[in-house]
Amino acid sequence: MQHPRLRIALIFGGRSAEHEVSLRSSRSVFDAIDPARYDVIPVLITQEGAWYQRRADSSAFDPERPPNEGDRLLFSPDPAHKGFLRIHDGGLTEPLPVDVVFPVLHGTYGEDGTIQGLIEMACVPYVGCGVLASAVGMDKVLMKAAFRDAGLEVGPFFWFLRSEWRDNRAIVLQRAQQGKFPLFVKPANLGSSVGISKVADAAGFEAAVEFAAAYDRKILVEDGIPGRELEVSVLGNDRVQASLPGEIIPQADFYDYEEKYLRDTAQLMIPADLPRGTVERAQRVAIAAFRAVDGSGLSRVDMFLTPEDRVIVNEINTLPGFTSASMYPKLWEATNLSYPQLIDRLIDLALERHKDKQEIRTDRNRL
Repeated sequence: MQHPRLRIALIFGGRSAEHEVSLRSSRSVFDAIDPARYDVIPVLITQEGAWYQRRADSSAFDPERPPNEGDRLLFSPDPAHKGFLRIHDGGLTEPLPVDVVFPVLHGTYGEDGTIQGLIEMACVPYVGCGVLASAVGMDKVLMKAAFRDAGLEVGPFFWFLRSEWRDNRAIVLQRAQQGKFPLFVKPANLGSSVGISKVADAAGFEAAVEFAAAYDRKILVEDGIPGRELEVSVLGNDRVQASLPGEIIPQADFYDYEEKYLRDTAQLMIPADLPRGTVERAQRVAIAAFRAVDGSGLSRVDMFLTPEDRVIVNEINTLPGFTSASMYPKLWEATNLSYPQLIDRLIDLALERHKDKQEIRTDRNRL
């Protein structure tokens, strides 16, 4: 799609345990976006939730560079403002309109439908999944229910609330004993493997629950699934494409936060060494998972290929990592779509989806 030069608000940081990951992802997007086609406004959301405009250079993503109070912004839900309001001395404001919002926010308050709802209220095009897909994709329990309803296979799991753990610990422990160890204990609403523990036996279960409960009120427990860990990138709105699958071979006990972002020791097979029929099956599963949550724009679907040749969906990530080492852009590069081309395509999809939504009536007048 050809379009005039656009002003892109690149939003990053956020009130999330994945704040640092967002800084790395957004830096990669900034470095790859075409400056001949886009004017980029970097917008930092601090871990306290304050919004700041940053200089349009690499220093914008430096966690050691404090924000300038003279650069405070508000994102206005009023469609007339078309984006932001600059806050001047004395409380005066000045509109800072944008053409597209590119949220590169991972985890809570960025990937869970909250910021998507705010941008929807402002009637500004934005990259990525909408409110529903973002919320369902963040809540791993609802996500698995959507997958099952779409006829996809998911592994055995159960869930409970933090309050249930405190009030009825014995019941939860009894349920865990019925699972197949190793078990994975997770916050239901978080990503990047934050708060996750792999539990080899019942003795480690209680500490794992306490760890997960520090990040969410809803805790998910999954049976361990033997098999190869595959990931497929998805791109599109109503017409969806899937990349070649990649395979992750962890060197740690499992693919945790440290191995993803700190040690960088996992072996990434891009593309995965799979028969053509298995590649096509993994792609079909990824597209079905994307549609099951009503996805748009982009997602990454993680799955297991078992020794029995079953494809079991683990989860969907509606705002996957965009760092230089992240699987999402690497898989598209292996599928002959470069990083800058991928960014162009995501912005085009944001404009396409926004145009489509404008056809929806919001009044009761007869045609």
